[in-house]
Amino acid sequence: MTVFSHHANCLLDPPAAVAAWFAGGGSAAAGGAISGAYRVRPAADAWELAGYRRLRHDVFCREQGLFAGTDADAFDGGALPLVAVSSATVADDDVVGTVRIDERSPGVWWGSRLAVARDWRGVPGLAADLIRAAVRTAAANGCHTFLATVQRQNVPLFRRLRWARMEDVEVCGRPHVLMRAALDQ
Repeated sequence: MTVFSHHANCLLDPPAAVAAWFAGGGSAAAGGAISGAYRVRPAADAWELAGYRRLRHDVFCREQGLFAGTDADAFDGGALPLVAVSSATVADDDVVGTVRIDERSPGVWWGSRLAVARDWRGVPGLAADLIRAAVRTAAANGCHTFLATVQRQNVPLFRRLRWARMEDVEVCGRPHVLMRAALDQ
């Protein structure tokens, strides 16, 4: 088993929780008060970037307890943040999903920090759309290999999207699976 230890602020015994994964655009229907209408795009405006950072903090620091204080790391500086924004009203109004992508060596891209807001986790297709958008965006920028370390409970979603399981790994004391995307998503 490989252990990733590049996160200086990892907590070694975090509580259990569930995350989601990556960007792709469009809309979906959901029950309850959430309309399910959203768009996935690169975060560009100040409110989108603030929402991206807030949602990551809420999911990875507060909810999952993976990181102490902040989930920011050395990859953030060169990463492209993608966001799913609620478009339930006339104007886009809230960041409801995030993922970041970055090229760590020529042609080799990574996806990470996939998160979906708690109230939006029941929206069909949102996490899958984030994942597809991440892969498509990287592929459009010269990606020949797209990788991610996926929390074990999220592996079935990635398998449905035709991702290949490579090896079991540990990240911040939690079981993950290193996976490779099919680039024709």
